[in-house]
Amino acid sequence: METSSTQLPADLATCHQLIRDLLEKQSQDQFLIDKLQHQLEQMLRHRFGQRAERIDLNQLELFARELLRLPPDQPLEQVGESTGRRQKKEKKHTPHGRRPLPAHLPRERVEHDVPSAERGCQKCGLERQRISEETSEQLEYQPASLKVLVHVRFKYACLNPECEGSVITADKPWQPIEKGLPGPGLLSHVVVSKYADHLPLNRQEGILARQGVELSRSTLCGWAMSAAELVKPLYELMWAEVRQSKVVPTDDTTVPVQDRERTKTKTGRLWTCLGDRGHPYTVFAYTPDRSREGPAEFLRGFSGYLQADAYAGYNVLYDTGRVIWVGCNAHARRKFVEAQTSDPARALTALAVYRQLYEVERQAKERGLDARGRFELRQQKAKPLWDAFHEWLKKNALEVLPKSPLGEAIGYLLGNWEGLTRYLEDGDLEIDNNAAERALRLIVVGRKNWLFAGSDRGGRAAAILYSFTATCKRLGIDPFAYLRDIFACIAGHPANRLAELLPDRWLAARKADSASAIVADALAVR
Repeated sequence: METSSTQLPADLATCHQLIRDLLEKQSQDQFLIDKLQHQLEQMLRHRFGQRAERIDLNQLELFARELLRLPPDQPLEQVGESTGRRQKKEKKHTPHGRRPLPAHLPRERVEHDVPSAERGCQKCGLERQRISEETSEQLEYQPASLKVLVHVRFKYACLNPECEGSVITADKPWQPIEKGLPGPGLLSHVVVSKYADHLPLNRQEGILARQGVELSRSTLCGWAMSAAELVKPLYELMWAEVRQSKVVPTDDTTVPVQDRERTKTKTGRLWTCLGDRGHPYTVFAYTPDRSREGPAEFLRGFSGYLQADAYAGYNVLYDTGRVIWVGCNAHARRKFVEAQTSDPARALTALAVYRQLYEVERQAKERGLDARGRFELRQQKAKPLWDAFHEWLKKNALEVLPKSPLGEAIGYLLGNWEGLTRYLEDGDLEIDNNAAERALRLIVVGRKNWLFAGSDRGGRAAAILYSFTATCKRLGIDPFAYLRDIFACIAGHPANRLAELLPDRWLAARKADSASAIVADALAVR
């Protein structure tokens, strides 16, 4: 009903209807204001506030008692978690003073002698004799240097006049890039600098120029693309190994990509998948969008548990019946963190329960429990918490607005209940998907430096090279040493023995060679 302050209705019924319409409109406007205020607070927190989702432990203890209806004298530890002040762990004693320098670093002896004129004894005049020495160590840095390898191939010919033309030439070793300029070490340095140390190619161009070598960033980009093509068969083998895992955590993040047909970049996606302990590889895949065809392709043939968020694009995998979804409780918990500003009492109650659930996981980790032990501990302590939490969620779902921040948090949890509680069924499963999110940090930090990918082909090359640097980090391998060896030999390595070059097997071979060398040295001393 439209009216103005100068044309108010005269009859009482019309006035009542007008008031009802105004009250309904006011309620809708207030809901919109609250929603916009909540979004503004989240944007400001994301932009300027702390990213950690820490909550006052005393508040959590109060609300946990309310949900579980515990008497004041019953400690929460008996339920499964200490939501109060967690006992401080005893700090490991760290010795003060300077730590010894690593033993594996080469030592260079620099001698400092007393001048001959000062060796005379001040009492009798005789020359002092050397009786001992004092040593101290200083850490020095030698900048990375370039050198030119001159490959000399000797030729041999028969000097018999009747054997004219019988000439042979020594074979040239395999090169990472056929007829290319970079050696294995330089190519590895370029790849590791960008995909492990987040150093974009334009900065590498300047660093090389300071050493007197002019190499354009387009040349370095071409090298990176060639390096990705060189190790692509090994990358595909890593993917095949990851698909054999029992549990695969996965997640994705955006990456700006140049598009020649647009005036601005488009949005591509980099996905990560983590293999289990038997297949310890962290691999990435690139897709030009976030359609379901991406997961359907790079996880084709996988059968097992897939730990991911509630993205509907994974449904094509779940529909096969071979892939079982495991939800991420970090996503669910985060929604209650964001809902604190609109409904702090209920939000803190939910967060108190989540703290108890994570305490159960912490206890399992501290005890070093295997999969069976974690399953039993969860059934004993975590499952009763989930049962009580479920009843609380259903009760409060009827009392809050579905579109409010807390209503959406409760709706997300109830709507994905089966996936979020599935980790209780198997000790090999995790409560959240934080492992995959941590793997994506490599992309996020790098993206702040190199800003965008040059093309879809560049995005696929980045996925390949990130897979090797991330896997090396996971296994504690120096990515430069690994890639230098791989670039030097993969071109001539037999295809049926390609698995020998996988990062974990390369590391095992290096350790075996090192152990053999130690034994040989010991026998030689005897």
